[in-house]
This record gives sequence, C-alpha cells and structure tokens, in this order.
Amino acid sequence: MKVQYKGIEVFYSDEGHGDAILLLHGFLENSSMWNSLKYDLLKTHRVICVDLLGHGRTASLGNLHKMEEMAAAVESVVDHLELESVILFGHSMGGYVSLAFAELFPYYLKGLVLINSTPLPDSKEKRLARDRAIEAATRNKGLFINMTIPNLFAYKNHHQLKKEIQLTKDAALQTSLQGIVAALAGMKVRKNRLGLLKKINCRKMIVIGRNDAAIDVSSLDKAVRDVAIEVVEFSDGHMSHIENKTELSYACVHFIENI
Repeated sequence: MKVQYKGIEVFYSDEGHGDAILLLHGFLENSSMWNSLKYDLLKTHRVICVDLLGHGRTASLGNLHKMEEMAAAVESVVDHLELESVILFGHSMGGYVSLAFAELFPYYLKGLVLINSTPLPDSKEKRLARDRAIEAATRNKGLFINMTIPNLFAYKNHHQLKKEIQLTKDAALQTSLQGIVAALAGMKVRKNRLGLLKKINCRKMIVIGRNDAAIDVSSLDKAVRDVAIEVVEFSDGHMSHIENKTELSYACVHFIENI
C-alpha cells in the first residue's frame, strides 16, 4: 500500500483489527524488521508498518531527511487511513521519528515505545562519527554496511546470530546511498526531546540494551531517571527485536494490554 507525500510514494502495510499500532523501523532497516514482533501484536490490534523516507520502498526527498520530515511523511499515512489515535513504536532512528511525531502531532498519541533509542541529541563526538559514516558510505556503501551491521549486535551474539546478522546486512544493502546519507545527516541535527518525553501524557516505555554500542547508555540512564516511563532492560545490543526477540515481544504485549 502507498500514499503520496510531496511527490513521492510512502509505502506501508496495514493488517489486523482493533486499536492501531504504528511501527517505525530504524536506520538501514525497513518495515520488514517488524515481521516477527507484529504477529504477536496482530492478535489484538491493527498494525501499520511504514517504510521511512529513503528506506525500504519509499524514495528520498533530497540529501537531508530531518526527523520532522520523516514524521510528517508518517502522518500522511495516518491521515490517509483516517486513524484517530495510534500506539507508536520506534526502533533506533524510528524512535527519533516517533518523538518528532509526538511533538508535531500529539493529538494522535495513545502510547509510545522507544526501542534501542534515546530522546537525547547527538554528542559532539557522535556528530563527527555521522560525518565519517557519510564519507565511508559514499566511498563504498557495501563495505560501510558490512562494517556497521555487526557492531549493532552484542559481540557475544555474533556467532549464534550469524544468519540473522547476514539477513540484516542484506536488508540494509537495499537502502539507497541517498537514503543512507539523508538519514545520517538528519539524525546528526536532531533536537533534544528529553523535555518532550517528560511532558508526553500517555503510557510510555523505553527498551535499553546494556551492551548497545549505538546508544550512550550511561547518559540515557541518567536522563530517564526523572521521566515517568517504564524501563525494560536487556543484557544485549542495539537489536533487541532479534537478540531478545521473545522477551521484547512479551514486554510489548504487556505494554499494550495495559493501555
């Protein structure tokens, strides 16, 4: 399924019945990353998965995709489907987009789940790393992806999840260079939304991997201490939907049961 947004087609899937859950994937991913988790959610809810700008089958809108632009593209799907409210799930970059969506379109929000994500902006060091990533991807996209993806998984899981890591690489290779560069540039300039997260007046949950190399877990720990939010912790990396599939599914189902 697709909807028009600023001259491009935004692709999405729409399955099930009941209150709507909206799933937003992360950087170098697409809506298929939710294939395992969504079937547990579909038992009780309608589930919509969106391909974000420059990812999956959705085209790019230039070389900078700010989180607000991605959120507006997502809202075009919500508006097209005439949804009155959504429970919003975002993985990594999808969490950044979810927070931008919550700021721009708060009237839709019924629940918010951030998975391996943070309301904090990039540090100076992280912004420099984004620049290096843009350079590396531009030089050799395949090499950049082959280097990046394994680091998203806890090292202790590399052998056991060898097949899953390769499948994640294969999905990432489908992302266009333009989409990669635009997303990296957009994440680099994203706002601090910790204050927003505190103010959001709905049920909230954040999922943290203690060995997540993509998130500053120490800073995140301190940041969420003063937030009325359910914190779920796993001992693994940035890919909880793969590394902690069963436990994450249980936490998400429990979350939506209590909304």
